[in-house]
Amino acid sequence: MRFTPSRTAALGASVLAASLMATAVTSTASAQVQSGGRAKSVSGQLNPLNESGVTGRAQTVVKNRRIHVRVRAHHLAADLPHAQHIHFGAKARHECPTAFDDSNGDFRLTTAEGLPAYGPVKVSLTTEGDTGPASVLAVDRYPTAPEGSVNYERTTRTKKFIARGIRRGNAVVVVHGVDYNSNGQYDFESAGASELNSELPAEATDPAACGVLTR
Repeated sequence: MRFTPSRTAALGASVLAASLMATAVTSTASAQVQSGGRAKSVSGQLNPLNESGVTGRAQTVVKNRRIHVRVRAHHLAADLPHAQHIHFGAKARHECPTAFDDSNGDFRLTTAEGLPAYGPVKVSLTTEGDTGPASVLAVDRYPTAPEGSVNYERTTRTKKFIARGIRRGNAVVVVHGVDYNSNGQYDFESAGASELNSELPAEATDPAACGVLTR
């Protein structure tokens, strides 16, 4: 069975929400975030995971509980949805995973294997609607990658302790979706089923890029 964006979207929100709970800004957007007080900007380079070749940069401007997020990513699987999140956890290492996090030694990092490094999802970087953990894989509301690139920008609100963690440089942006066999679809042929749910291909949920938002 193969998963096109529409099929993945139909399964995403209902199946994975419980499982995954656990650089510049334009002048207009910047003014929107900064109005009424001091804002703090953190940013980081996106580096590839799972030999995806993805590159890019992420930036977040924080003002109280309001955050303005900008993600620029290139060399993604073209025209497929790419879930993207801000991760943060008090017990996390506040960094991107490495080969040492490949706990089963299969030379592939899954989302769950990366959790000790970057922590659970706190903000879902959707294009519209909810941005909380409940939307962790609402694939129909994540950007696709025309010609392999994502140019994402959105202002939203989060909880106070999450905003504080972002300001302090302890948050990590992760972009998901790796077309291992380069056939233009998320399927089971190259990496099998996602460890998060057997109805989803691992290609749809494995991390493709990661960047720490530092001050």
